[in-house]
Amino acid sequence: MDNQKVGELIYRLRKEKRVTQKQLADQLNISDRTVSKWERGYGCPDVALLPGLSAVLGVNIENILDGELPLNDFIGGNMKKSNYFVCASCNNIVLATGDVTLSCCGRKLEPLEAKKATDEEKLILTESDQEWFVSSDHPMTKDHYISFLAFATGDQIQLIKQFPEWGLQTRIPKRKHGKLLWYDTRFGLYYQLV
Repeated sequence: MDNQKVGELIYRLRKEKRVTQKQLADQLNISDRTVSKWERGYGCPDVALLPGLSAVLGVNIENILDGELPLNDFIGGNMKKSNYFVCASCNNIVLATGDVTLSCCGRKLEPLEAKKATDEEKLILTESDQEWFVSSDHPMTKDHYISFLAFATGDQIQLIKQFPEWGLQTRIPKRKHGKLLWYDTRFGLYYQLV
């Protein structure tokens, strides 16, 4: 850990928040001299102070200890290239249009890697009145089901939540070519081109 880099980051983030050293110190129940010492690179925050410092400055503890905020790669707005995340504990679904660092239920989430569906795994698409009727023979049990469907085109995504023990049947507007994605709670994220 580089105390100089950590101090410079704390200084920069404190200035962005328009907070004085005294105000930051008061929020953490420490002296403003301690904050000054950190910012000059002569010390580092105590481990017990890191959660509070993280909350006040609005950044992850890892980033404070690294002394930098890494920039994310922007994917240029193509929604077909979005990243999907699912929490293994609560099944929370998160969608991001670029590289992000996320956590849920105290665990870091990794982006799901979409696998191209084989003919046997593909969802059934039937065209009807300018819509796609999407269905599947998936058993949809409480322990094994399709959690969500997403239809992504270059400029938009429609996300449809699915529930265990309900048959998978939904309609989506027929649009230009896109990517149909779905998340199987046992086998992960799949896609097929439409």
